[in-house]
Amino acid sequence: MYSETDIQTAVDDGAISAEAAAALRAHVATLRETPAVDEESFRLLTGFNDIFVSIAAAILLLAVGWIGQSLWNIDGPSPLGAAFVAATAWMLAEYFTRERRMALPSIVLMLAFSAGILFTQIGLLAVYGEAWLGANPDPRLVSAIGGGVALVTAGATWLHWKRFMVPITVAVGAGALAATAIAVVMAIIGVSDSEATKTLLLGLVFVAGLGMFALAMRWDMSDKTRQTRRSDVAFWLHLLAAPMIAHPLFTLLGVTDGGAISIGAALLVVAIYVAMGVIALAIDRRALLVSALAYVLYALTELFREFGAVELNVALTALVIGSALLLLSAFWQNARARVVAMLPGGVSQRLPVIAAPATIARVTA
Repeated sequence: MYSETDIQTAVDDGAISAEAAAALRAHVATLRETPAVDEESFRLLTGFNDIFVSIAAAILLLAVGWIGQSLWNIDGPSPLGAAFVAATAWMLAEYFTRERRMALPSIVLMLAFSAGILFTQIGLLAVYGEAWLGANPDPRLVSAIGGGVALVTAGATWLHWKRFMVPITVAVGAGALAATAIAVVMAIIGVSDSEATKTLLLGLVFVAGLGMFALAMRWDMSDKTRQTRRSDVAFWLHLLAAPMIAHPLFTLLGVTDGGAISIGAALLVVAIYVAMGVIALAIDRRALLVSALAYVLYALTELFREFGAVELNVALTALVIGSALLLLSAFWQNARARVVAMLPGGVSQRLPVIAAPATIARVTA
């Protein structure tokens, strides 16, 4: 029920002592036979009331958006409806986020606010775009305007962060800034339907994903024991960075084309997934493994098909991947300790702490 952030806040406010908090963490680690840092926990639910409030908020936001759409009676997205959603989400956050500190409603309201800001701008462009830009605007100008829309959204999320400090806000704002940078580059280079342009776009997303990963690691390294809000911020950044890295990489390998891939490409996909697993172990984050899971499942399915197991290829793939991931989860601390031990001292010291030897021994016993 209580997250690491809640415990640390209680220590900061003087509700409990630092020694009592440390004893509580040690007790929970003993019960679970795993240290809190390896749980990769983040605050999502404080109770069923979070779900109740989130459902009610979603219904209310849908209602105000519908009303705004009706007041501005146009075909397509209504800027007024989206603006109503953004304003309502902010006002609800003043109570449920700032006063009540409810986890899931805060995430829902933050996403609704940023989406409202984004679709308000899109709605305005849909209504007035032709009058402002003409019937056939320059693709470069369209890309530049798209970057401006993303930049405004990033600015709004920054204001939301300064007011409410919801961890997912940093990831949303960083994603909007990444979209801004990509749009600016595409506006400079020019947009076309050629394969070269699509490859360039995938490359830009991949580079942006690496930048997102670096930002996530910066937040992670500032809280190696994962006891503050910074760890939650890093979690959401890793969750965003992972698909931005995985999707362009596997798309360029031809995994998403819809056709059969070669044995060499399938083996390369598996090798990349193993490399991602090693990185996930080193940084103690599982997002990379989850984001690339669909691609490696497809690659293994094609491998089994090539080797003649046509009828059972899906079942065999699920068996192999499911078993491997469960074994990795069961021996995560042991595997991570071995991976971190092989890294240079300057690198390993910057990573999240690993389980104490005694804790690892209990897991393997």
